[in-house]
Amino acid sequence: MKLVVAIIKPFKLDEVKDALNELGIEGITVSEVKGFGRQKGHTELYRGAEYVVDFIPKVKLEVAVADDKVLKVVETIESTAKTGRIGDGKIFILPLDGVVRIRTGEKDNDAI
Repeated sequence: MKLVVAIIKPFKLDEVKDALNELGIEGITVSEVKGFGRQKGHTELYRGAEYVVDFIPKVKLEVAVADDKVLKVVETIESTAKTGRIGDGKIFILPLDGVVRIRTGEKDNDAI
C-alpha cells in the first residue's frame, strides 16, 4: 500500500476529485494548506502599500491506495491538475505500513 500526497492549485480540486472517483477511489482527505516552492511568492498592493505574499494557498490531497493502483492514481492526478504554468504542485508517494478501519476492524487493503 502507498499514501499518495498531492499538493495542487485549489481551483483544480473538483476536477481531480471527479477523475479519482471515476477510477473507483472511494476516499480522499483534503486540507487547505499554504506554501511555496520555486514559485517563491509574489508582491501585492493593498490600500497603496506593497507587501510580500510568501505562502501561496494550495490544496493537499491524501489518498491511500493499493500498490496495483498507485501508478494510475498518480497519472490521473498529474494529468488532471496540470495547467502547464508554474505552481501546479507536487505529488509524493509514501510507503504505507498499515491501515485499520475503526468501525469494522478491517485491516490493510480491505480497509482502504
